[in-house]
Amino acid sequence: MTYNIHSCIGMDGKISPERIARVIARYSPDIVALQKLDVGRARTGRVDQSDLIAQHLQMDYHFLPTIRVRKGRYGNAVLTHFPMRPVRADKLPGLPGKPQLEPRGGLWVAIEADGTKIQFINIHLGLKLNERRVQAEALVGSGWLSHPDCRKPTILCGDFNALPCSSICRRFRTLLLDAQVELANHRPKKTLFGRFPFARIDHVFIDSSIEVIGIEVPNTE
Repeated sequence: MTYNIHSCIGMDGKISPERIARVIARYSPDIVALQKLDVGRARTGRVDQSDLIAQHLQMDYHFLPTIRVRKGRYGNAVLTHFPMRPVRADKLPGLPGKPQLEPRGGLWVAIEADGTKIQFINIHLGLKLNERRVQAEALVGSGWLSHPDCRKPTILCGDFNALPCSSICRRFRTLLLDAQVELANHRPKKTLFGRFPFARIDHVFIDSSIEVIGIEVPNTE
């Protein structure tokens, strides 16, 4: 599962890591990629959202901070009940001369699932097209997807801030497959949630060794 939880702030304005955990638990995922988590930030009660959600789901986790604000942090996490080790946790490139843009990051972990080692990368790309292009090129390069250690099976997922028809997603499809497209008799579901979901900007890309047997898009509370 990949899920941008927006600092655990729901559409009703309430802050609740427990509610986010309940939504995730409905689907019993083995691996969860989360974006936009707060850790120790005043605006969300100074709690560690990644730790609270992981405890509720009885999973281990790794957290990548992309922003540090005084005593607080903000970033992405991977949760799983399988054995996991971090491979790379790093910021993605931004645009030269644009220091005001929000830093973005990628978290790569190796997960041992029933005898199979999965290379799992959770990302959150920028809002500007040129920024996403630079980040996509970095991710398909030798430091990430083309690294010798990034062997099949490989999963790349997260909030891409890009539509399936975009140049960003086309770039990733030069190496990987779109999981929602690969599933037979499945109409890809929109992921940009609001009162009326209207776009698919969150994606799961997989290599050809992975068989897709079902897809669900979580309903938020």
